[in-house]
Amino acid sequence: MFDWMAWTTPVAVFFSCIALMLIGMTLWEIRSPSTERKGWLPIATTRGDRLFIGLLTAAYINLIWVGLGEKMTQWFSLEAEPSVWISFVLSMLVLVLTMRKG
Repeated sequence: MFDWMAWTTPVAVFFSCIALMLIGMTLWEIRSPSTERKGWLPIATTRGDRLFIGLLTAAYINLIWVGLGEKMTQWFSLEAEPSVWISFVLSMLVLVLTMRKG
């Protein structure tokens, strides 16, 4: 069933984190419904909106990182492509920032 995707450890950790976030946000929303607020995003958002925007941003950061991995090797004269763990940490930081300040 999952043979179509290359399930490496970083990919599994990334999708596990997304699943845990969705479960946690669902429980949080049931316990304490959110209200719209205005942060630095150009629209008023709820927690769920900010999570969705943050997850999309995290996915794009990871895709850009993987797409530019070979180029970064050339640009910075690296021996190997940079680790995807760097993009994972960066994308999670952006997600947390979006959730807190967005």
